[in-house]
Amino acid sequence: MFDNSFKPQARGLLIRGAKPIGFAQRPLLPLVDVLIGADGIIRDVGSAIAADDVRVVEAAGKFISPGWTDLHTHVWYGGTDISIRPEQGGAERGVTTLVDAGSAGEANFHGLREFIIEPARENIYAFLNLGSIGLVACNRVSELQDMRSIDIDRTIGVIREHRDVIVGLKVRASAVISGGWDLVPLKLAKKIGRILDLPVMVHVGEPPPLYDDVLGLLSSGDIVTHCFNGKQGGSIIEDEDLYQLAEEASRRGIVLDVGHGGASFSFDVGRAALARGLKPNTISTDLHNRSLDGAVWDMATTMSKLLALGMGVEDVVVASSTAPKRAIGKPADDLLAAGKPAEFTLFEIADTELQVIDSQGASSVLRQTFEPRFAVLGAEAVTASRHQPAPGHACPQCGGAR
Repeated sequence: MFDNSFKPQARGLLIRGAKPIGFAQRPLLPLVDVLIGADGIIRDVGSAIAADDVRVVEAAGKFISPGWTDLHTHVWYGGTDISIRPEQGGAERGVTTLVDAGSAGEANFHGLREFIIEPARENIYAFLNLGSIGLVACNRVSELQDMRSIDIDRTIGVIREHRDVIVGLKVRASAVISGGWDLVPLKLAKKIGRILDLPVMVHVGEPPPLYDDVLGLLSSGDIVTHCFNGKQGGSIIEDEDLYQLAEEASRRGIVLDVGHGGASFSFDVGRAALARGLKPNTISTDLHNRSLDGAVWDMATTMSKLLALGMGVEDVVVASSTAPKRAIGKPADDLLAAGKPAEFTLFEIADTELQVIDSQGASSVLRQTFEPRFAVLGAEAVTASRHQPAPGHACPQCGGAR
């Protein structure tokens, strides 16, 4: 249940004594107060701010970062057979912005917008699936069987109509989705992306197409999700040539996104890549109803896994906040400045011993975990915590081709 104690009633919000992290323009003060007006706009940032008739959150030295932004989720609840409700991975988990990664195609996007995006307390954006039906029956009915699955004119029309919330195109480039269709769907998506000046997010998995060939078609700003998957034929550590291509792609401005999911993240791959200096640009969950209580749990746990594999705290925070905002073309600078909309996550880093698994079922023990305490959306501060999976549900292979 939501904690209603911090819901605004035409009142502002004062955050006291928070430690900024992840802001490119960080204040010189080690701890800051943040005053937010009833309209959700930052009024002042400083120390010992006094204000009347505001709700107060005592941060007591907790970190404050730009709002956590999950670049790969599935929140078209009721519209697909894998999607969760936004609140299951959103503000109550410290996440202020969710990006749905292709749950809807042109034929059903209107429902995602009306019933999910508009009523949600979180900010929600979407990559439109190239396949017209999206993920209505994920992995049971492919959205990319052949050319009859795609309507280019309608796809372009829907994107233009909903350009305020559609941030790109999503293509699942995997044999279990498109059979032997290989690179054709990705080429079509890239063509539409060029017409509309939008990036493409591409799911890499079981070949064909080859991960190698996918990288060759992408350009700066495009996103490879599941970049550290451990699938045969798709792992960057089993093929030195592919690893070199991934490094070169990152240098070219292609966004490498974690996209953990139920079957698309390997501790071994992530550890090896980080040891060689190849960091993911963005950290995301690929959260859906087959990964929620399985391998993923939530954003905070996914962030904690990357911390355990060798990423620095600040790198993890940036990859989970401002970097994904930039990837979808949303403001990511001066987010802790007067006059800007307030969107923050307050969190701690706790010492713990938490056993987790990756998408291959390999286990690991986390010694430190990100622990969200509040998600701040305008003048509303939502009490947050990590997800506690249902007892006895820890299926290591719960996601199929996800």
